[in-house]
Amino acid sequence: MKIESTEVLVIGAGPAGLMAAEVLSASGHQVVVAEAKPSPARKFLMAGKSGLNITKAEPIEEFLAAYGDAAEWLEPALRAFGPPEVEAWVRSLGRDVFVGTTGRVFPVEMKASPLLRAWLSRLAQNGVQLRTRWRWKGWQEDTSLFDTPDGVQRVRASATVLAMGGASWARLGSDGNWTSALGRAGVRLDPFAPSNVGLSVNWSQHMAKHFGAPVKNVALTAGGRTHRGEFVITGHGLEGGAIYPLSPAARQNMEIKLDLLPDLPIERVRERLARSRGKQSISNYLRKVLRLDSAKIALLHEFGGPINPDDDLARALKALPIRYEGTRPMDEAISVAGGVQREALDEGFMLRSHPGVFCCGEMTSWEAPTGGYLLTGCLATGRWAGLHASEWLRSEVIDS
Repeated sequence: MKIESTEVLVIGAGPAGLMAAEVLSASGHQVVVAEAKPSPARKFLMAGKSGLNITKAEPIEEFLAAYGDAAEWLEPALRAFGPPEVEAWVRSLGRDVFVGTTGRVFPVEMKASPLLRAWLSRLAQNGVQLRTRWRWKGWQEDTSLFDTPDGVQRVRASATVLAMGGASWARLGSDGNWTSALGRAGVRLDPFAPSNVGLSVNWSQHMAKHFGAPVKNVALTAGGRTHRGEFVITGHGLEGGAIYPLSPAARQNMEIKLDLLPDLPIERVRERLARSRGKQSISNYLRKVLRLDSAKIALLHEFGGPINPDDDLARALKALPIRYEGTRPMDEAISVAGGVQREALDEGFMLRSHPGVFCCGEMTSWEAPTGGYLLTGCLATGRWAGLHASEWLRSEVIDS
């Protein structure tokens, strides 16, 4: 079997892999990108269908806090390629951006496809070769082994960047199958767990008429952290931007409390509830004095039980415990926690056990909420791995 040789092999053509390829090719290295799917960046394109929130314009200290326990580990990469740098990079591809009212940054077109086309064009101009339907099966001696439409192929590379994604949205390429090969090679891995995922709720039959209803302007608190936003009531539970940041807490079955009136202090809520109810039903009363819609009132009934006006109703409205049955399944998750352990990587994201092999993106063990953090993390870690792979290649030349 003929063995192909290249200076750099990037495995995975999502945002992290493409960014690593961009950095390496711009530094003059010969780069081949191998992608298991028929086309690159499928998850990136799917994210673009809802507007492609590419980063979040906020002070770097606030931005780093969104990465939780991984913030210290990722800080060098994110400081080097944070929100301002991501915006500048998008503009360098000929696409303008705008900042929404909450600080979220989007391409003006609100789509991923124009940005991806410009990006792939730049990579092609830099000489990057893209191979699709090439599925990595692991290493054989000093080569990478691939299943391809033309049979088994072997590639020998001076440096390799692994950017094969996590284990969510398998239909788009993130199936986590690479864990078997890395496990056999002795690479330490944290088990995958769903992140940016909905909560499972065993609803009573009375909630069925509210399935699909949005619940806006709420706050949810778990583990001492509060997140504001909105979510949707579904047949399986709760989904949406206010729910997804709770994934780490939900995986630990922490108590989650819902504030249905985050703009009203509890004293103001009590003042309004002191108004006479007369002969109104409790639901109509709550609509009038607190402007609660039917979905919020339904949640109050579902999680708070029968409403007794003599109870501390204000406290229930401001801190309603959500009864949930854990998270939704991993393949419904937008992303995952887990992957290659940080202890398995050096400061440049190179595998300590495999010199010249770098890892980046969602296949490494960190997580971040949506809202620009997840995508920026992938871009930043891909760039960081690419820069250090380039440095490693130069040091190898000098040493030889």
